[in-house]
Amino acid sequence: MSLVSRLSKLALLAAVALTPAAAMADDFGPAPALAPFYQAVMKLKPDGKLGQVLKQERIATPIPGAEAWRIAYVSSDLNDKKTISTALVVAPTGKAPKGGRPVITWSHGTTGTAVNCGPSEVLDPARPLNLYFRVGGDSYTDYGLPALAAFIKAGYVVVGTDYQGLGSPGKHEYGVALTNGRDAINAARAVGTMRETGAGTKTVAIGWSQGGGSTIAAAGQPAYIAQKGTARDGLDFVGFVALAPEDTSAMTPGKLDEAAAQKLFADLIKTYTSDSFAFAHFAMYLWAIQATYPDKLKLTDLLPADKIATMDEIIANKCVHPLADTFSYTFGKDATNLMRSDPQNVLAWAQAFQAINVPNDVKPIAPVVIYWGDNDTVTPPIQHELYRKNMCAIAGANVARIELPGTQDHFSTPGVSEQFYLPWIADRLAGKPAPDGCAAN
Repeated sequence: MSLVSRLSKLALLAAVALTPAAAMADDFGPAPALAPFYQAVMKLKPDGKLGQVLKQERIATPIPGAEAWRIAYVSSDLNDKKTISTALVVAPTGKAPKGGRPVITWSHGTTGTAVNCGPSEVLDPARPLNLYFRVGGDSYTDYGLPALAAFIKAGYVVVGTDYQGLGSPGKHEYGVALTNGRDAINAARAVGTMRETGAGTKTVAIGWSQGGGSTIAAAGQPAYIAQKGTARDGLDFVGFVALAPEDTSAMTPGKLDEAAAQKLFADLIKTYTSDSFAFAHFAMYLWAIQATYPDKLKLTDLLPADKIATMDEIIANKCVHPLADTFSYTFGKDATNLMRSDPQNVLAWAQAFQAINVPNDVKPIAPVVIYWGDNDTVTPPIQHELYRKNMCAIAGANVARIELPGTQDHFSTPGVSEQFYLPWIADRLAGKPAPDGCAAN
């Protein structure tokens, strides 16, 4: 990039940073600075049908033969409360084939909980997946779309939801997989209403980490997908690709009682207070789940009252990596003192952790394939191992779980898995039956 180009980008960043943010829908502090598109979205109401596009803006993309947009569309959370989500859309140029182009709906990994943490909000977002942790990552956050050039060349429309609350009003329901999955479903509906995309109804969902949980949650919501009266009825999901997915409910027993809830939270606290980085993720979970069930849960049940206001300000205003750094700076590396020694209302909290994912007795509506690495220390592999075991106990379910070759960690999983999921997706869209994933060991 030339010096002039770099200076131009810096000038644009400065202009965005100095733009005052719109007021948040909730009273948990001022919103971080937002670009004009998202300022306008913050003033919108979720009036309309599921998947209805409320606002769109054409943007640039470096992908040959493609065009791109930011959009805001109507979605809903797991309680069926209407919401607004934003998303990034990239589609091939030219005339679409008869029947329309297949749709790939992407669910991203953890970027944070603040309103400015949506991947579509970065400069030039319509490009291949760019991960903060990986060499070559060039942003404070993860952004972009997986295998984008390959998907466009194959003639697919790609849409990546930001999820509700990231670029739109309300608290982001971080890790609430059923809500995140609905955002992915409604994103596919939304692109189907955009005449510019030429999108059809055949759809594949793909997601990583938090987005992997979103993907398997979408697979377990047949009634939500089949409902009538949306902006785009009749979506035909033919496959779901989950990269290192999280599924906290898979680790909870089928029936919770007080003793089981106490054990669950003892295990969670032990896991997530190992350091401030781990605790930052757990704090975002608690923050989001309490917002999902405000009448049943209070943060003071689990967190020291004198620290909640500070945590709330950090979580509401910073994306995940700065958030974790601020937790470490503010509270120190020892996170054990950030949980109450006598947690309260643990049964209700445990039931909420269980309820945010698809129940273990709901069969995925189409084949699911999970790709994972043996050195993943971010999403415990036991979560998707138990998910597969639970799903494969249901007659007719098809869930494959494939370990990637070599030593792969959480952040190498998206790139290494691409060579495997591209032909898998192509076969599903071509109508070929998927191998029986539940027949394998």
